[in-house]
Amino acid sequence: MLGLMVLLAACAGTPEPAQDLNQSAWGAQTQLPAESAAGGSSGWRQRAFPGKSATVYRAALKNGRAALSARATQSASMMQHRMRIAPQALGRLAFSWYVPALIDGADMARRDADDSPVRVVLAFDGDRSRLSPRDAMLSELAVALTGEPMPFATLMYVWCNQCPQEGVITNPRTDRIRKIALESGGGNLNRWLDYERDIRADYQRAFGEAPGPLIGVALMTDTDNTRSDAQAWYGPLRLLPVAEPAQADVGSGG
Repeated sequence: MLGLMVLLAACAGTPEPAQDLNQSAWGAQTQLPAESAAGGSSGWRQRAFPGKSATVYRAALKNGRAALSARATQSASMMQHRMRIAPQALGRLAFSWYVPALIDGADMARRDADDSPVRVVLAFDGDRSRLSPRDAMLSELAVALTGEPMPFATLMYVWCNQCPQEGVITNPRTDRIRKIALESGGGNLNRWLDYERDIRADYQRAFGEAPGPLIGVALMTDTDNTRSDAQAWYGPLRLLPVAEPAQADVGSGG
């Protein structure tokens, strides 16, 4: 069910406010544009999944860094920030995470074990006439449940237990969700890891085509399938413009 729930959550209505995250040190350091559509909300909102306990997200300090703490107890929900960025304006996404332990039994290629201690989720719009009959049906279900269609495509950066690092994993329920494993195994646990990813290049590699507009960014720690517990921390996120040079301190763990 996670694949469907992630698709629906990306367009779910009536979001819950993110408590004090937008005013926290972590929120202040996060640099993402607000949704530009009339009446759209700005800032971070928690998106719950029907029938699932919610992961607890709180502003925190981890090893001297402003962070978003995520604690999942047999739960799944995401923190989402909505926006709309044209494909030609997509640059790089800088983010970081800290994971103290893997989730025993997690396997992102299996429907019944698709959990991850950390996920950075990017939602994209696109030509919905190209959706398969199955995915078109899922989009219609999303409209019926939330009033909005599901994203055309969803790209996730994840940490898996044993898949190849930098490998692309297609969601077992729908190929409209694809994941890139930035980390695999426990070699880099218990340390901050920083990344700077080329959004267009990663989308092209995962989906085999150029991306449409970016319509949302989300963070998710989930343990509902393995019925387990997990703790993780996320650093502030920054969207870097196309013309901005790479940052010298991003891309190494520490």
